[in-house]
Order: sequence, then C-alpha cells, then structure tokens
Amino acid sequence: MAILIDPPRWPAHDTLWSHLVSDDSLDELHAFADANNVPRRGFDLDHYDVPAARHDDLVQAGAVPVDGHELVRRLIGSGLRITARERAERRLSPEGDSRRS
Repeated sequence: MAILIDPPRWPAHDTLWSHLVSDDSLDELHAFADANNVPRRGFDLDHYDVPAARHDDLVQAGAVPVDGHELVRRLIGSGLRITARERAERRLSPEGDSRRS
C-alpha cells in the first residue's frame, strides 16, 4: 500500500498546495503524516493539504508522486474518497466522520 502526493498546484494562502492520501487506510495516512510532522489541521476527511514547501520532503520520506488524476483514481479505488456532497453533509452533521480508520 502507498502514500501518494500530487504536484503542488492548488493556490491558497500565498502558496500552492498538494494533496497527501493513502490508497489503503486513514490509519496509514495519519501515521505517515504524524511521522513527518504534517499538522492534523491539514486533514480534510480523506486527504491532507500540504504546502509546496513540504512536497519534496514528503517524497523523500516515501510518498509516491503521482499526477492529480492518478491520485483521485487510487483514492476512489481504496474506498476512502469523500465526494463534495458527502463533505457538505458531514460538515452539517453533528456526528462528523465515521470513517476515521
């Protein structure tokens, strides 16, 4: 199983951002993020947002660089993908996310 990262291309807060995902489990993703000092506040239901300045460090730590299409394809294949509609529903729901592991 793999931790994947796409190229930094999403602009926000005066930088570009990448997405960091697991193609296996959120436990694997959180463990990798924790081991590499990626703040939990960057987690967004099925991925971490990471600034461009961290991209190369995370690749060196073992994240596999893939293009955005491959990242989404693998995330969907893992069953971990959260759709935009699910995102909106979860943000409105007091229960939050039940797929934490």
